Amino acid sequence: MAFSMHSHSGQFCPGHAKDTLEQVIQTAISRGMQTFALTEHMPRNSNSDLYPEEVEAGDDISLFVPRHEAYLVEATRLREKYKNELNILIGFEGEWIRSDYGPLIKDLASNPLIDFFIGSIHHVNEIPIDYDAALYTKAIEKSGGSEEKLYEDYFEQQYEMLQTLKPKVVGHFDLIRLLSEKPDRDLTEWKGVWDMILRNLLEVVKYGGLLEINTSALRKGLKEPYPGRQICEAYIRFGGKFTMSDDSHGIGHVGTNFVKAMEYIESLGVEELYTFERTTLVGSNGINRTLSLKSVPLSSVKETFIPG
Repeated sequence: MAFSMHSHSGQFCPGHAKDTLEQVIQTAISRGMQTFALTEHMPRNSNSDLYPEEVEAGDDISLFVPRHEAYLVEATRLREKYKNELNILIGFEGEWIRSDYGPLIKDLASNPLIDFFIGSIHHVNEIPIDYDAALYTKAIEKSGGSEEKLYEDYFEQQYEMLQTLKPKVVGHFDLIRLLSEKPDRDLTEWKGVWDMILRNLLEVVKYGGLLEINTSALRKGLKEPYPGRQICEAYIRFGGKFTMSDDSHGIGHVGTNFVKAMEYIESLGVEELYTFERTTLVGSNGINRTLSLKSVPLSSVKETFIPG
């Protein structure tokens, strides 16, 4: 049973992604996906949080809430239209920029149309760390001029996000390494960083979250998906559970590098992945929809996935 738990479309993420939401769904079906999560980026609460490309395009945060609401309407329509071909989950990527994003993310997640959200970190000390080298350097400077300290700040702010939100899915756990001077470094050489990583992994296990094996790292030039092997092995020792995502930003990314990712997962000794299943219960108080964890053998993903 092939699936992906993290995706975006150009329709609701203009400038950053491509293609319509329906085109993304149609491509997922053509790749043999049986469950596919829609997780557009959440609205932000300050113009200071706009990316350079958004500033250049003349975007304003006043556009984001109406866009998010339109996304939910379209996602609901498409879930109904394709219900016999694909199990569509509706969510969003909850991006923690600073602590005042906690209440905003919780409020968005309380919408009954939302199945789940991904908890992720794209900023450290309010500076994007995965946009380009110039901003990454600026983030290092704001952390005191040391990449080690930047990593510490990243995992400390991630821990605050995990404790506050307890997201069902943790997105690209070690995104910080994308633009790193040495993305494949031995993280145990930085004892403070490694201790924080272990603490964060234990937190995810404690509240029952999932780490995504996110293949976007491979299409962006890294040797391993997120998280890297060192982190995955520690998470496995703690009894952690994984899900799988392409983090697609258009039809060209749907299922990209899934074959390599499955080989990576297999090399870790992981035989089971996890996704969600929506259950509809009819009781005395009416209809109640719940989301349950579903175990999927890796062998089943391999059997049903259709490479592009």
